[in-house]
Amino acid sequence: MANAKLALNDVSMVFKTDGQEFTALAPLDLEIEGGRFISLIGPSGCGKSTIFNIVAGLQPPSSGKVLIDGRDATGMIGQVGYMLQKDLLLPWRTVLDNVALGMEIRGVPLAEGRERAAPLLKRYGLGGFEMRYPSSLSGGMRQRAALLRTLLVDNDVVLLDEPFGALDAQTKASMQEWLLQLFGDFGRTVIFVTHDVEEAVFLSDEVYVMASRPGRVIDRMPVDLPRPRDRSLVSTPRFVAMKKYCLDLLHGAAAPAEAA
Repeated sequence: MANAKLALNDVSMVFKTDGQEFTALAPLDLEIEGGRFISLIGPSGCGKSTIFNIVAGLQPPSSGKVLIDGRDATGMIGQVGYMLQKDLLLPWRTVLDNVALGMEIRGVPLAEGRERAAPLLKRYGLGGFEMRYPSSLSGGMRQRAALLRTLLVDNDVVLLDEPFGALDAQTKASMQEWLLQLFGDFGRTVIFVTHDVEEAVFLSDEVYVMASRPGRVIDRMPVDLPRPRDRSLVSTPRFVAMKKYCLDLLHGAAAPAEAA
């Protein structure tokens, strides 16, 4: 793919313990266009977090390369934005200063970071909370702050590792729609890990289904649903069919093919 924003070429991960080898991730080739929203779903231990750690440069692969915009980024940190399930907001900093933190780490003066972050807090549901501390925020608001912090680091590729996994169902649904708004506004390339199949289909342009022992991709399902999206989509026959197809794959009941 000539215009791939992110590519993994023959990337694998093998761990050695007590003289034995364990293949956490079988050789993987993956190409993602810029501005796409991609989800990875699969059972625990299938290599989703390993992929993220390799892409983020936190863990060198046993083989293969990571390319960003065609350039070798294997083992290089700071090339992508990376948000874990825990928001990791600093309790002694205000919401505004937490959101500006990523820019500050990259050398932007704090005053400039605050100036850039402040209007985004108002636009994306944190207006009036700029000078509050994280302890006074709900779980959903903490995740909003953490996501804005990740986006403002200004990496084109953003990794989101189950950011809504700890939220209640109502807050989670609201955050999914909020994330779609951010995705549309910022135009970043997003790779999203989740155990929630409905969430993956609702958010994504493509869903990669993984299996374990060894960790590997068993199918790639395009999500041909129009954008912008709202919750009414989840009850449509097409959405239900795609969700069922992914669930069947995860349960070993479907052969890789297009959803009906």
